[in-house]
Amino acid sequence: MKMKAQLDPEREHRITIEIIVDTYGPEEQAMGWYYYLKDTVEFPFSAVCCEKRSTSPLKTGEKVEVVGMADDRECEKKMFVDVQWEGRQLSVPLSQLTPVRSMSGKTKEAIEDWHYWVKMGYQLC
Repeated sequence: MKMKAQLDPEREHRITIEIIVDTYGPEEQAMGWYYYLKDTVEFPFSAVCCEKRSTSPLKTGEKVEVVGMADDRECEKKMFVDVQWEGRQLSVPLSQLTPVRSMSGKTKEAIEDWHYWVKMGYQLC
């Protein structure tokens, strides 16, 4: 069982004011997150699988190249990113990946914001 993240007032404020501001319902929250991540994260970047998921073929510790956000229709319940995997492109949950190298600035903050949202148990449904 995963541990819930510790409440981060600064991150909570950013999520509320910048990401899901003026959203009514889960569909609008999903689009708020989608465009925040799409507009903020600098692609491509290398990442490692940090957890096994039954809906993804990636194994813990496996390295992939993240090339962009998945189609917005794939991101109605969770945020998915497109990765290069075994010679093809595949969409996997962003929460399953951790960047390999240290990132700075807005890209790091945006990825950490999504990971925080997931660890807090917040959902888009």
